[in-house]
Amino acid sequence: MALLVISCFSFFLIFCFVTSLLIFRVGWSRVKPFYRDEHRVPKTKVSILIAARNEEKKLYYTILDILAQNYPAELIELIVVDDHSTDGTADIVRSFANQKVILIQLNESQVLNSYKKKAISRAIDFSKGELIITTDADCRMNVNWLSTIVSFYEEKNLKMISSPVVYHEESSVFEKWQTLDFLFLNGLGASAIGNKMPSTCNGANLAYRRDLFYELGGFRGIDDLASGDDELFLHKVASKYPGHIGYCKAVDAIVYTHAMPDLASFINQRKRWSSKSTRYKNILIILLGIMIWLTNLSICVNLLLGFVSSNCWIVAAVSIASKFTVEMIFMIPVARFVKRTELLPHIVYLTIIHPFYVAYIGFAGNSGKYVWKGRLVK
Repeated sequence: MALLVISCFSFFLIFCFVTSLLIFRVGWSRVKPFYRDEHRVPKTKVSILIAARNEEKKLYYTILDILAQNYPAELIELIVVDDHSTDGTADIVRSFANQKVILIQLNESQVLNSYKKKAISRAIDFSKGELIITTDADCRMNVNWLSTIVSFYEEKNLKMISSPVVYHEESSVFEKWQTLDFLFLNGLGASAIGNKMPSTCNGANLAYRRDLFYELGGFRGIDDLASGDDELFLHKVASKYPGHIGYCKAVDAIVYTHAMPDLASFINQRKRWSSKSTRYKNILIILLGIMIWLTNLSICVNLLLGFVSSNCWIVAAVSIASKFTVEMIFMIPVARFVKRTELLPHIVYLTIIHPFYVAYIGFAGNSGKYVWKGRLVK
């Protein structure tokens, strides 16, 4: 009887999962591609903010990409906040002083749990731009990145803009799997905005009005959590201005970064991301997250219970097949958008691996500690 109940509940979960992902697929279609008007003269003063900790290996190239933007130099302000780096990060920023790159160094005597939010807040207090754009110290972008996002902002008159972030330059199959998985998450974020229910974004490519940050009290209420400078702030904006958040679906708006080099750093990254879910307030987002976690957990449970009853293996097989099919339906247009369709065959492997790591991360990210940027986060 117990196995029958578990099987029925598992079928219910996979039905909900398939239905939800098809709704997300509709949301992706609702987000229309954006094409920048090349003749439009930009007028928005922009402050680009980077919080950096021990990023001497990649920060130099990120700064070069930003300084090379096809955008009026007098309308760009680049601020880099050095978060207690122990390498040459600050020296790299100082080498660009003659190009008006601003360096702020955190010097906090009190231990914080969210140094990044402190860094961003400090930079915003110093900034002069109408539009704040945050990115990371290890990101790359093409010369039309800034003009595309600002053009989208000026044309749509939005409060907040989420833009795509994609992994690149993979050196292993493991990194390719991460790229595909990360692309899936980016697609969900865009689709949620298309469905008028913003749920996730990425601080490596996020823009919002400076006055909005102060209007909503900045990171007040979420500043004790290490992560969430992007997603949880998005939720604050969505609660007051649900119709004023957009997704810049443009190839020129993509920011590129790298996957985690090993399993340990990958697990720590996903724990950090998962830890934000404890602060979600939108009941639909909470229920969706629980449903996704339970769906993956049910696959793991049925695979184990198959040793008791082979019928459970049938339930697991049906769930995995359904999951693979609907994820492929969702991912094909997303991969086409970023021109990475060669990654799609890897969905076969991810569909099998995914349930185990999602089930684990969903638990570990909300109950355990993790290390990030050399710090132990509780």
